[in-house]
Amino acid sequence: MPLLVEGRRVRLPQSAGDLVRAHPCLEERARLLRGQSVQQVGPQGLLYVQQRELAVTSPQDGNGATCLTHCDGTDTRAEVPLIMSSIRSFSEHAQCGRLEVHLVGGFSDDRQLSQKLTHQLLSEFDRQEEDIHLVTLCVTELNDREENENHFPIIYGIAVNIKTAEIYRASFPDRGPEEELRAARALTGGPMISIYDAKTEQLRIGPYSWMPFPHVDFWLQQDDKQILENLSTSPLAEPPHFVEHIRSTLMFLKKHPSPTSALFPGNQALLYRKNEGGLWEKISSPGS
Repeated sequence: MPLLVEGRRVRLPQSAGDLVRAHPCLEERARLLRGQSVQQVGPQGLLYVQQRELAVTSPQDGNGATCLTHCDGTDTRAEVPLIMSSIRSFSEHAQCGRLEVHLVGGFSDDRQLSQKLTHQLLSEFDRQEEDIHLVTLCVTELNDREENENHFPIIYGIAVNIKTAEIYRASFPDRGPEEELRAARALTGGPMISIYDAKTEQLRIGPYSWMPFPHVDFWLQQDDKQILENLSTSPLAEPPHFVEHIRSTLMFLKKHPSPTSALFPGNQALLYRKNEGGLWEKISSPGS
């Protein structure tokens, strides 16, 4: 079934700019989102989703299931069906409602990677069986600002209030638990995975596998400028924590060139659950 905006079929292929011109409501929603101030979120009550991860949950009354994911264009054709099956399985007993999608991110980068990913995502959602309603489109040129002839994203991060379904601009000082372990999986080419079990309210990490990262000692010897220019697809547009994040992930991969029993005792997942204070707390020591 088609991808819809206010009940009208979306005509593809179109650029993000052409799409909002055909559907002015999308342009207005993008403008309102861009105009928000950035809210600092967490760590209390936060479920942080890293690159190539997805998480599905809902308010405790069981209505309004939400899936949040960070797609990077690695395998969009496989990722969109995974998103759909994850949200479908969570809301399979729902008697009403509709599937809505909000796309936020990217900018007018020189290599046009954002434009390519936007086209892939829109095309894949349009191929799904269910009607999917495009509610927010704040991507590529709609999420772009220019400074000294260089382009940058306006929005770097978003959060969703699952009780109200509000989407808002956000920053995240805490990106755990197990930030380096999860980042190592993505940096070594791991595919999109689901990390959260809403029925048990548990964050499930691993067990993962990866091959040693090539030339890790060489990269760790490089200065920040070299890491930024060679390990980023958009060096000028990265957030301030990018180099520190990459360097700490490389250090983790140097220490753990392949996952071992030290990371996943008994080849079991690491499980976390929110405590009464809303913070993640390990609830199992796998293998013990």
